[in-house]
Amino acid sequence: MTEEIWRLGACETALAIREGKYSCLEVVQSAAARLSSVNPDLNAVTVDLTKEALDAAKEADLALSNGINPGPLYGVPITLKENIDLEGKATTLGVSHFLNNVAPGDAPVVRSLKEAGAIIIGQTNMPEFGLRWVTDNPLRGSTNNPWDPKRTPGGSSGGAAAAVAMGIGSIAHGNDLGGSLRYPSYCCGLATIKPGFGRVPNFNPSIGASRPISFQLMAVQGPIARSVADVCLAFDVMSRRNILDPLWSPPLEISIPENPTLRIAKPDQLGDEVDISVKQAIDTAAGILSDAGFQVDTVKLPSVEEMLELWGTLLFTDIRVMQKEMIEDHGSEDIVSVINFRLSKYPDATLEDYVKALARRIEVLQQWSIIMEDYPLILAPASLEPPIGPQEDKESNERYQQILEAQRWLIAANFLGLPAASVPTGISNGLPTGVQLIGRRYHETMCLDVAQVIENRVGILSHQLWEV
Repeated sequence: MTEEIWRLGACETALAIREGKYSCLEVVQSAAARLSSVNPDLNAVTVDLTKEALDAAKEADLALSNGINPGPLYGVPITLKENIDLEGKATTLGVSHFLNNVAPGDAPVVRSLKEAGAIIIGQTNMPEFGLRWVTDNPLRGSTNNPWDPKRTPGGSSGGAAAAVAMGIGSIAHGNDLGGSLRYPSYCCGLATIKPGFGRVPNFNPSIGASRPISFQLMAVQGPIARSVADVCLAFDVMSRRNILDPLWSPPLEISIPENPTLRIAKPDQLGDEVDISVKQAIDTAAGILSDAGFQVDTVKLPSVEEMLELWGTLLFTDIRVMQKEMIEDHGSEDIVSVINFRLSKYPDATLEDYVKALARRIEVLQQWSIIMEDYPLILAPASLEPPIGPQEDKESNERYQQILEAQRWLIAANFLGLPAASVPTGISNGLPTGVQLIGRRYHETMCLDVAQVIENRVGILSHQLWEV
């Protein structure tokens, strides 16, 4: 019986354990068997922690028999990306140089997941320093997209997405600075939420509190899962307050009304070159939401191209100052090449350029705030093209710039610091398609509520992978 428990989502698993249908040990045994079965062909989990997980499951069962009040993720198997601190394990960032970078303590999100009862079964693959939209590095190798090995599972949380899509754990931890939660979810047919600025505590003890300003404003931690319900459950846990992040913001109790009258904006322009599958995904989602009673209007929005430029000015100025030397010293030729492609698009910024970009950011935020007073949600693409090849971003400077332009809607949400939920819309040419729902600040719940409406019609795509 235990070999099929891995098919359950996080909500179902936690309920089954609370009701005594399965023990924590049975759940983790099933997850471990699934990892052993599919990961060799996938290379999504790079550090196998199932032995420790089985011991933790036995302890969890003993505590449950002694009357402990189980947390919301009690006994649920999860994975962590290799750039988040797990006490006693190396936070490698996908780089050989950091194999001895042993975390002195748990990051806040890891602590919250543990306190909620989750059991960590492995750490997942990522590109070096988390700075590519593909998942490959000399330390761990390349992760395959479970839908098509000729396509990337996305980056930088590609190992996380590929693992959970194939049933390795019910929830995968990831993070997002320029689409690193939403792009892998798009590539692998999954759901996620990129939280808004400050909603999830963001701190790694092994690195300390010193982070570039762009990372402080735009980088977030979040969950990837097969269903919106599981994303909601994981986000509720991960967003718990932690004193180590002084920028943490408390939640607001906001959701869609029982009889939906919510107005949703669909951009009048998506970009210069948009794949037909992307247009179809937007139309599919708009049709589903209209059928559900929402008012979906085509709206002229502020320049997303400008946000891409401002994002690049801030981020790559910070990388030049605080990370470029480290990347050149410890990174591979591939990551150095990709970073140089990026830096060539964003020449050295002066202090005046940097200050003006920061000042312009608040003006752009104001523009979007005015529009989102009438349209609390923006229905937007994830990428403007299907998932790229596993090494396509390093083919040439020209191709890299095309990929960057295709990610403009992902990057826009990071630049604005707004929440954005990603949800699948179907299959096109054998690959998953999807959209994102960008919401007002603190409106993660609304983004996820509307994503649930789309999922209710489309279904959970990753289940199709298991029948092959």
